[in-house]
Amino acid sequence: MKQEELLILIPKIEKYIEYILNMLLKIPRVEKFNIGNEYKSSIYNLLKNAIYINKIGNRIEYLNTIDAELVLERIFLRIMYNNRWIDEKKFKVSMEQISEIGKIVGGLIKYYAKDNKK
Repeated sequence: MKQEELLILIPKIEKYIEYILNMLLKIPRVEKFNIGNEYKSSIYNLLKNAIYINKIGNRIEYLNTIDAELVLERIFLRIMYNNRWIDEKKFKVSMEQISEIGKIVGGLIKYYAKDNKK
């Protein structure tokens, strides 16, 4: 079973959330309340769905929801970077964290999709 990946997913998301919250504090005030609120909702949904994976049976649905949130967060980051609200370092670090979480989620999706076919 992929229990170790499930266990590592939540701490990685928590670390990512901490980084993003600190980053959002430094963007321009108007955008902090616009894109910042949308981004915060997305990262909290990410964490909530990761917790549901451990507690609720339909893991594939929650993993796909997490994957969709990650796509949305990549878009938010590109918008913030292109408008120069965040610098290149913050952009790269954030994208690396999303990529790392995405790889774990992708592995879990493959694992549980394989289990569902049996």
